[in-house]
Amino acid sequence: MDLSYTRGPADTTQNRNQSVSGFTGANILHSNGSSSGCNEQLWISTEVFVMLGIVSLLANILVVAAIVKNKNLHSPMYFFICSLAVADMLISVSNAWETITIAMLKSRHLLAQDKLIKSIDNVFDSVICSSLLASICSLLAVAVDRYITIFYALRYHNIMTVRRALTVIAGIWAVCIGSGILFIIYSESTTAVICLIAMFFAMLAIMASLYVHMFMLARLHLKRIAALPSSGAICQAANMKGAITLTILLGVFVVCWAPFFLHLILMISCPRNPYCICFMSHFNMYLILILCNSIIDPLIYAFRSQEMRKTFKEIICCYSLRGSCDLLSNINTH
Repeated sequence: MDLSYTRGPADTTQNRNQSVSGFTGANILHSNGSSSGCNEQLWISTEVFVMLGIVSLLANILVVAAIVKNKNLHSPMYFFICSLAVADMLISVSNAWETITIAMLKSRHLLAQDKLIKSIDNVFDSVICSSLLASICSLLAVAVDRYITIFYALRYHNIMTVRRALTVIAGIWAVCIGSGILFIIYSESTTAVICLIAMFFAMLAIMASLYVHMFMLARLHLKRIAALPSSGAICQAANMKGAITLTILLGVFVVCWAPFFLHLILMISCPRNPYCICFMSHFNMYLILILCNSIIDPLIYAFRSQEMRKTFKEIICCYSLRGSCDLLSNINTH
């Protein structure tokens, strides 16, 4: 989200003849528009962004805390989910803070030179871009984990050890942070934006191929379940449930992020077309969808995993009881 577009038409006139500029293309929307119609950015209250950011932060902290607390969740799949929760948390917090910064700049409560504003914007966008890439890679890691669980069940614990999973997560974040920073540094280059879009669709294509393979053979596995002992049947059913949960996560991810990537595609393919400009003018709504994705994911974990749900309840009840005990002790001392 380019902070420069928030300062008003007079400040962005210099951008009128520029080509694609900024990671989100907000300059294009502002510099092409008059004061009405689709050329004007859809306004959404700062409070909405802040509220969603706080809810997402708390929800994803709860996910991380649950995985750390419950030893039954100390498995590769849940460590990858923990990585996804951290990515969601960073995306939502960065979006919320960037919105607050924009509001402070617009109200003149925060005064800064253009160079400093650009640097702040780059930091926010680097965090968001790195977290987006980490989110996609974490989803892919969960997909690969479920694939191995279903089709290489007997060798799973040898192939996917906890140490290997943690090494993969460390590698994911190292590569994604480096890539995210590079994407933002070269965000004014159309090539960089195309690379980001291509990476997004490549990851989705890989995951889709894994899903097709998993669910094409699902019937065969369901037939085998009937011939297995009860413990084996339960294990196979649990593995398929994990694959279905992942499918739901991916579906929500695509729905919430697709408008943002369509925005990027239109930004480089038809930045002056009135229909494209009209679509891009709803950029703030696409940011809301991204924040909603960060909130929906923990709800999916809670509804799909009984172990996670139980741990959530334990953590919430623990803090509630601790707060009640602290309140009672304060009353007694007085």
